[in-house]
Amino acid sequence: MPETRTLTIAEAIREALTEEMRRDPTVFLMGEDIGRAGGVFMVTKGLVEEFGADRVMNTPISEAGYAGLGVGAAMTGMRPVVEIMFNDFLTLAMEQIVNQAAKMHYMTGGQVCVPLVIRTALGAGRGAAAQHSQSFQAWMAHVPGLKVVLPSTPYDAKGLLKAAIRDANPVIYMEAKMCYGIQGPVPSEEYLVPIGVADVKRVGTDVTLVATSSMVQVALRAAEMLDKEGISAEVVDPRSLKPLDKETILASVKKTGRAVVIDEGCREYGATAEIASIIADEAFDALDAPVKRIGALDVPVPMAPVLERETIPNEQQVVETVKGLFGRRY
Repeated sequence: MPETRTLTIAEAIREALTEEMRRDPTVFLMGEDIGRAGGVFMVTKGLVEEFGADRVMNTPISEAGYAGLGVGAAMTGMRPVVEIMFNDFLTLAMEQIVNQAAKMHYMTGGQVCVPLVIRTALGAGRGAAAQHSQSFQAWMAHVPGLKVVLPSTPYDAKGLLKAAIRDANPVIYMEAKMCYGIQGPVPSEEYLVPIGVADVKRVGTDVTLVATSSMVQVALRAAEMLDKEGISAEVVDPRSLKPLDKETILASVKKTGRAVVIDEGCREYGATAEIASIIADEAFDALDAPVKRIGALDVPVPMAPVLERETIPNEQQVVETVKGLFGRRY
């Protein structure tokens, strides 16, 4: 068995950045306050001391500007990792991400690659209000040419980030801000987690819970609650929305016959709709009940904690939804 240590997600991300910067001199970081301040969530703490300000570059407060610099650097053979502090601020760099990074390889007939990683934090739960609490993973996945990665454990966070940095395509790497402190085993030896391969986080027989990002932990806690009700839930973590591992999701649903899809993005027109549609289209004959979806409420995220909690999917919602699939009262 390989040797492992217990790391938080934040520590696993920092370790991935450190290893890739040591391995490849073309890897460098850009973002607001990522130098001596260590970033708003302290993920890049200590990196400027090892690699210097030429490779851990503080930027002005101009997401459009430094995202554009990242696209240009990637086109010339560098491998920039650009941190956009909150995923809400992706909106300030949509031209650079959507119309340049995502399309350059296609529009040059394959002559130009854009090996760019954009790290950003998503999700509610910190009382940060409507402009700092959104989850835009479905929006990013809607854009041809972008890969969208959503780690939920320290192991996945490290392996997926290393794979993203080495990828020839632009990758949006989205970190759940409420999950940075989650701990888990991480191998000491080198490893990658391939983008586009889902992971079964919990094996079950009665219902499949397909959960992304922060909702993986919600699904796992709900599965423990359901176990006490005599319902065995399997939890599938896609790990990336684009590309999406349909095969693993469908295999689980065909085994259990029931499915609930959970994502912190808004339910309307969101990631849950796409995954549920795939299940309905390609595993219909295996279903013993309709596919159900749980997402955030279609409202701006409130700042008040008591209201904010009402907008975010939770364990009890998952449990009640699953019990409804079996015709049980809540």
